[in-house]
Amino acid sequence: MSMVHLAPLLSALAGVAGLLVVNGVAALSAAGWITGSAYLVVSGVLLARGLRRAEAESFGWPNAVTAARSTLTALVTALVATSFTDPIPAPLLVALTTTALILDAVDGWLARRTRTETALGARFDMEVDAFLLLALSAYVAQDLGWWVLTIGVLRYAFVAAGWALPWMRATLPPRYWRKVVTAVAGIALVAAASGLLPGVTDLGIVVFALALLLESFGRDVLWLFVRRRRAASRAGGVHSTKARTTP
Repeated sequence: MSMVHLAPLLSALAGVAGLLVVNGVAALSAAGWITGSAYLVVSGVLLARGLRRAEAESFGWPNAVTAARSTLTALVTALVATSFTDPIPAPLLVALTTTALILDAVDGWLARRTRTETALGARFDMEVDAFLLLALSAYVAQDLGWWVLTIGVLRYAFVAAGWALPWMRATLPPRYWRKVVTAVAGIALVAAASGLLPGVTDLGIVVFALALLLESFGRDVLWLFVRRRRAASRAGGVHSTKARTTP
């Protein structure tokens, strides 16, 4: 087996080592171990499948950085699951999440710098971002209310809508604003999770982040809907022309 196909396994092993270290600092609950391990297994399987489908010949440094963020996301997930039954050190959660957010800027920069941008790398990056927001929103929701989970669920609701509505599965045009909004949401949730700000400030920045996400997803849905209408209109025009010219 080549090194590129060993990457998901090595990432999972790094995650297990990370869980052991985190457990030494803040004892993880059974739920924490299960969710953290489950994330490592599922993300590893999906990454391996993506590499195989893309017929990747090398893993590359940008994907390696994203894999490191994925490992950190597993640790954050384990801590958040533990927090539902046992207290966890907020500074540890904040440190892990902040590192993951910083690395989020590094992998994209590396990909552009080395001209190794790929569809797989972009998808890998996006899915790690999405799950990190889901884990963080679940933690912050315990204090601010379960409406905060909307931040983490939006991406998955968008995907689920695509299962029911084929026109929502079309490829969206690149838009840097999506990365900006995701970063703002991550920063807002970390700030709220830190416990360093007044409650009203936490509420304000999280509401602001949610508003930005709703605008971003709403714009994408609108673009897809307009594209569908235009495609249907063109198809209708073609059919009408054929009908008029048929003897």
